[in-house]
Amino acid sequence: MSPAAAAPDRPVRVTTRLDAPLSRWLWLVKWILVIPHWVVLFFLWIAFTVVTVIAFFAILFTERYPRALFDFNLGVLRWSWRVAYYSYGALATDRYPPFSLGEEPGYPARLDVAYPERLSRGLVLVKWWLLAVPHYLVICFFVGSWRTDWWSGGLVGVLTLIAAVVLAFTAKYPRDLFDLITGLNRWVLRVAAYVTLMTDAYPPFRLDMGGDEPDDPRLPS
Repeated sequence: MSPAAAAPDRPVRVTTRLDAPLSRWLWLVKWILVIPHWVVLFFLWIAFTVVTVIAFFAILFTERYPRALFDFNLGVLRWSWRVAYYSYGALATDRYPPFSLGEEPGYPARLDVAYPERLSRGLVLVKWWLLAVPHYLVICFFVGSWRTDWWSGGLVGVLTLIAAVVLAFTAKYPRDLFDLITGLNRWVLRVAAYVTLMTDAYPPFRLDMGGDEPDDPRLPS
């Protein structure tokens, strides 16, 4: 599903697929394998911050998020999500994440954000420092930090570690844990898109677990 195809009431869509089989022990060295990604993402997130500031003023004066800037920031979020999914934000695939800002439809972790034709000038002034504060409190519990990242630990880190230990001894990733971890990450990504001004749709206080969005049209009726 392309960003433009996402439903207006669900502008942020996170879909995942649990790969199988997974290596029992590869997770022990993934922190080394993703170092090149972390180096690149360090600079990409600096650019992301600058782009978001530019977008802030563009929205304030024109009510529009410049499309090229939107696509770049969405690419950074996608890249970060794929790296987190491969490493310690989920450990749910052994497929090495591509060095790409693109959609990468074949990768088992996907993120789509619908491009907004218009954004509120008023909301852009209060989203990240006021309206999102309740979500920050939740995210601190989920990932161990008020920032919307996956590097600090928190509940996601603990659950991912449990899944890794179970995988090491049984060669299986517990499906219930996968659904929960995906739901927690989905919450984080929805908030990330909101506070970085990519949507005016307030993130729901709801844990949508599982690999598919609850209203995904690909699901059987």
